[in-house]
Parts: sequence; C-alpha cells; structure tokens
Amino acid sequence: MADRSDAPCLVWFRDDLRLSDHPALHSATATRRPVICLYVFDETSRSPGARPIGGAARWWLAQSLRSLQNSLAAHGVPLLLRKGPAAAIVAEVVRASAASDVLWDTIAQAPHQAIERDVASVLHDLGVTVHSFAGDLLAVPEQVRTKEGRGMRVFMPFWRRIQAMGAPPDPLPAPRHLRPGSGLRSDTVESLKLEPARPDWAGGLRATWTTGESTARKRLKHFLKDTLAGYTEDRDRPDRDGTSGLSPHLRFGEISPRQVWHAAHFAVAERHTLAGDADKFLSELGWREFCRHLLFDVPDLDTRNLQSSFDSFPWQHDEAALKAWQRGQTGYPVVDAGMRQLWHTGVMHNRVRMVVASFLVKHLLIDWREGERWFWDTLVDADAGSNPANWQWVAGCGADAAPYFRVFNPVLQGEKFDPDGEYVKRWVPELAQLPKKFIHQPWEATPLELASAGITLGTTYPHPIVDHRKGRERALKAYEKTRAK
Repeated sequence: MADRSDAPCLVWFRDDLRLSDHPALHSATATRRPVICLYVFDETSRSPGARPIGGAARWWLAQSLRSLQNSLAAHGVPLLLRKGPAAAIVAEVVRASAASDVLWDTIAQAPHQAIERDVASVLHDLGVTVHSFAGDLLAVPEQVRTKEGRGMRVFMPFWRRIQAMGAPPDPLPAPRHLRPGSGLRSDTVESLKLEPARPDWAGGLRATWTTGESTARKRLKHFLKDTLAGYTEDRDRPDRDGTSGLSPHLRFGEISPRQVWHAAHFAVAERHTLAGDADKFLSELGWREFCRHLLFDVPDLDTRNLQSSFDSFPWQHDEAALKAWQRGQTGYPVVDAGMRQLWHTGVMHNRVRMVVASFLVKHLLIDWREGERWFWDTLVDADAGSNPANWQWVAGCGADAAPYFRVFNPVLQGEKFDPDGEYVKRWVPELAQLPKKFIHQPWEATPLELASAGITLGTTYPHPIVDHRKGRERALKAYEKTRAK
C-alpha cells in the first residue's frame, strides 16, 4: 500500500482481537501513517443467516475488548468502540477522521461477507480505498475445493489437502510503534451491554477465565511445554487437564490458527517425541478449519440438515426432558456433570460434549437444533461453524457424520473416561461420597450405600429420566423409519 499522504488509516477490528499476526494492522502500520483502531458491535444490520452471539460469548467479548484496549493503549492508541450498523459507523468514522484507507481482516462466512460488501460499497462512494486480508483460517475456502468446485464434506481428505499445501505463512509480528490518529469519541464497553446484570450469572466465567491475547499466548506456551506430551490419550479424559483451552481465544481471534500451527511445529522440532501428540492436536485445529469451510458453503448450517433424509426424522417435543438436560438433572452423572460444567464455566470437555449431545438427540429424541441453540447461548467458545457442525455430526445428519446407530452409553463412557469419578464428583458434588463403582450408576447402589453417601434418589439426585436400553431401542426404531422413507 503506497504511502500517498499523512492521512490516517482506519483498521476495523472484528473477530481478530489481537495485535500480533493481524494482517490489516500490520499493513496499516507499515505505511507509518496515523492509525485509527475501531471495533463495531453490530447486531442491527446483519444479513440473513447471521446470528447474534449468545450470552456467554457476549461476556467473553466484553473482557476481550478491554484487553485489546489495554494492549493498544500501551502504544498510545485508543480503541474506538461503537454500536450500530457497521457500514454507517465505519463511514461516519472515516468522515470524522479524514481517513483515506480502511483495512480489515475478512471473515469467510456469508453474513460477514455481506457486511463487508456493504462497508466497501459505502467507502467506494466516499472515495476511500479498501484493503481486506485473509487471516482467520489456515487456507481460504476457495483454495480447498473438489474437482466439481464444491467444498469437501469428508474430514480426512480435507485435512490431507490442507497439509499438502504446506505450512501457512509465518505469523506477523505485533507492531513495535503505532502512530495514533486524531482523537474521536468512543463508546464504553459497558455501554455495549454485553455483560449480564440482573441477575449476574457470570461469576463462574470470571472465576474460570482470563481473556486477551497475552493470556492466549501464555496458554499455548504452557500447553506445548507441559501438556502436549500425552495429549492423544489425555484429551479424552475430563478428569485431567489434558487439553489446550484455546478454543475461546481462537473464537475471538486473540490468537490465530497460524500462530498455533507454527508454535506446535516448533515444539516438535525441539522435542521430536511430541510428533504424534502434535499431529493429533493439529488435527483438532484442522477440524475447526473443516467446520469453518463447511459453513462457507452452507450458511444455514445451524438450521438445515446436511443430509436431507433427516428432514422427516420423528423428533419428540419434550419440554420437561429438555429442561432436565439443560440443568444437569438427567440422573446420568456424566451427562449432568457436563451440563453443570457448561453452565458454570462456559465450556465443556470435548468427550463429554459428545456424550451429552448423543443423550439429547438419541436417548431423548430431541431435535439437535435445540441442543445447538443451548450451546450457542452458554458456550464462551460458541463458533458459528464448529457448534452446528458438531451437533449435526453427533446426530448423524451432518458432514462426515457419526452413524446414527452409534448411541453412547453414558455409564460406560463415564467408567471409561472418568474411571475414578473425579469429574463427576467435582460437578455433581451430591454424589461425591458414593463408592467409585457406583459413581456413574448410583441407582445400582443399595439403600444402605445410598444412605451412607447422603443420597436419596428422587430427592437429592434424580432417578434416570430414561432407561438407557429403552432409549437406545427407541432411537434405532426412529432411525429405521426414517431410512425406510
């Protein structure tokens, strides 16, 4: 970008709340011109298919914006915050600042691209130059297509294609110096009304998380140094600290996929014994990529069955069962532990996510979209690609989906992946005094054993709301009817 004048550049921040590996900010800084940094909270002009972010993600966004404000303030540059239609507000800031160039990192999702087009159109009318950059993915969706020009629907061929493309570009450094643009008014984070007030249900989120770019980088460093070894096995154990915890940081762009990719490869170069665990870890980054590419081709991924044969599936409307599932009161300890962990911390262990999702759509025959909506509102890492794609995968109606007849047994899953019951004891403390052999099936304990543990089934802890064997049989019969149609 030519240094044509000393007019400021405007950098429009979006889901990229960081300074390092930020192509738009890097390019603006390279001009040596004043830089204005803007974030627009826009839930008014989004195109059809876009989703207002859920409650837990809104909380995270508020903290992340404060972190970005602090990072920019260290360079003497404020972060302007505005709320409203992106196109109108970007144009307003351009007029007020006399900015000659507007730069942003693009988001490869149809609704966001529609907003980008609106912004670009308004700026074109103002005679302002627009620059957009790829930075949210390892590869842009247009690079990974079938021979027919469609997006890929099976993960392993997709991931092999990504790997065959070689390493993504090296991450860009954070700017050393930023010239602040002219002072303009800014809204406050509080005025965006992102955080819960009455009631304030975010205490568990505050106790669990520290947001921001600095924390994301420290978390990645700690994971690669102390946790990556053994990841292949430990990632399935909810009773262990065996995962990276990077998903919400990636969701809001506090760290980029390229940074994660290169850091993991650097760790392997230093310790070759980490290669297998690193490959498994990076395949999880690849799954995020796969879901985002899928969303690029299927903007209504959160509402439409990818496999249309499921359009006639006989889902059941059972409000009481849905509420019991949401509140962690199903009578199946590992399911209840996961749902309570979700409500308190805004995340759930990935293995348990599969178990609780299978329980909802198969044992209870409740539409996967109900579960997807609940996760969307309660997950701090709620991602527009991964969340619906994962739910469709479990339900059997998505891309590269698990077969519908794969019905997780919540007792066996608990015994296998939480063998000492430590995960259940943490999140379902009313069962903490049960002997280990009963922790995942308290109904098998004798009345004396239950009394000794301070448990009265049906009072202090519920009976199972559905019998596993009967629930499984009902699910398979429903599936067979759908296949027959």
